[in-house]
Amino acid sequence: MTPHTPASRRCAAYGMLIAAGMLLAPPALADDSEIRFEVTAGVIAHARLTGEGTVEVGTDRSSARQLLPAATDEEDGGTRLGHADYNFDGYQDLATSATLGQVNESFTVYLYQPDSGRFRALAAPTGPEISCEGLWTLSPDPASRTLSSSCRSGPMWYSDVYRYQGDRLYLYRSMRGALVETSGMSRVLSLDSAEDMGILVVWSTWDASGKRLERALWNAFDPPLADVPMKGWGASVVPARLPLYSRAGDTATRRYLVEGDRVELLDEADGWLQVRYLNPARGPILGWVKVPDPE
Repeated sequence: MTPHTPASRRCAAYGMLIAAGMLLAPPALADDSEIRFEVTAGVIAHARLTGEGTVEVGTDRSSARQLLPAATDEEDGGTRLGHADYNFDGYQDLATSATLGQVNESFTVYLYQPDSGRFRALAAPTGPEISCEGLWTLSPDPASRTLSSSCRSGPMWYSDVYRYQGDRLYLYRSMRGALVETSGMSRVLSLDSAEDMGILVVWSTWDASGKRLERALWNAFDPPLADVPMKGWGASVVPARLPLYSRAGDTATRRYLVEGDRVELLDEADGWLQVRYLNPARGPILGWVKVPDPE
């Protein structure tokens, strides 16, 4: 089983990302078929794999037990148990994990409900902008109150960053591949620290309603987690005059950037780059520049 990723994102030209550089360290998962953990002070949970693709879990608040679906590998086994605070409410939650396709770690998470003392399944968001359908190699980040889900499809690693609105998990930041012809780009834009840029992708920020708030062309190895406006990769204009178009694909414009102008890379589309230029008199100006074909 391989996480779904749109075919346009699987181009081998993106190259291979090294997992260690892409993924945040997930919470430790036990190899045992049974774990006990402290949900909160004075409340102990006990989880046990049944061997039938389920996990039995309960707490010492009650003798009642829940039988819940567990993550399994292709042979309906290989499940690991763990716990972490996946919704940042101060209570430890239950996680089950299994490796699929040799590299992808599928997660199911059950959030502890302090009112009832029971565990409730965490629903994974869905939508066309999500790279990794489901929850994969899941990592909670308390500082930003986000969950990162990362998966590999073909030669690429992808990452989705989620956060909560109330009890609902929603897509906060996502990435998509950027097909940028670097030799052509270097003729019009000189990238800052090009040797450190890794593989360029387009990161997007979303609000809880699914509205895209911003884009930035940035390194795939470095998911932007901080709750601040994203900054795109910086660059300087190379030619004496560089046409700045209103939209990708336009054929005429009266706007130009000049040699040495500093811009920020925001988006990519079919050989075009969206840039932001900070005009000293007029403030931020957005536009698109055409990346020349390779010579």
